[in-house]
Formats: sequence, C-alpha cells, structure tokens
Amino acid sequence: MAKRPLKLNIRIPPYENPRNAWRKKLHKIVLKRQRRSPVRYLEDDHLEVAVRLYISGSGLSIHDVDNRLKDILDALQGRAGGSKAKRTLLPIIPNDRQVYRVIIEKAEPPHQSKGFGHLTIRKFRTWKFTRSIPVKRVKN
Repeated sequence: MAKRPLKLNIRIPPYENPRNAWRKKLHKIVLKRQRRSPVRYLEDDHLEVAVRLYISGSGLSIHDVDNRLKDILDALQGRAGGSKAKRTLLPIIPNDRQVYRVIIEKAEPPHQSKGFGHLTIRKFRTWKFTRSIPVKRVKN
C-alpha cells in the first residue's frame, strides 16, 4: 500500500494587521494549495511545521516569532477570531496538538521573495543521533 502524502509547501503572505484578517488570508492560501494536492491531515497524524517569515525594516525587531506562530497554527486549525468552541473556517489540520516540532525563523526578505515567506507542513520524524556525546566521569 502506498504511503499517504503529508507534505505541503506553501508561500505565505507577509504579516499584516489586523491579525485575524491575516489568519484568514493565510488559511485561504493554504487551503487552496491543499485542495490542489492529495494531502489530507487526520487526527492521529504527528506533524512538523517549518516557517520562514520575511519581515521588513523595524518590524523585524518588533514581531515576536511566538505570536506569529500562534497566528499560523490557529489559521491551520480554522480559527480566525470568534469563539474558541466554534471554528470560523474549515480546519486544515484537526488540532495543533498534532504538531510535535516547530521550526520558525524571521528574516529580512530577499528581493525576489516580494515579502512572501515559506510554510512547510510534513510528517514528524524523530531525530536519530548517530554519535553519542562523550560524558566525563567524575570520581567521588
């Protein structure tokens, strides 16, 4: 049986206020990309999310990555304001509890990016360490 595809790569728009409007815009872009692919996320999938946000000028020192990450994860769950009990949008991932690893960074946008960043959602895989770290033993 073939493996079910779980990887999506999406170009995401630059952050803009108000945050719920940005979440809706982000959700629309990711959902459009997902609909053109066979990728569907189920409740028991373990996922990894990697984000590169391009932020210009003084915004680079103002925006906290944890706040932008919250916006992204909420958008992926179909949350863009309103009651937490009721989703306003169709969820792309059922729940952000499924996200086992997050890699996020912010940077000045390269000219060719036009400010659009990168978002990758993929299957979570644990890191495998090939070498052990030497431990110094201390005599008592």
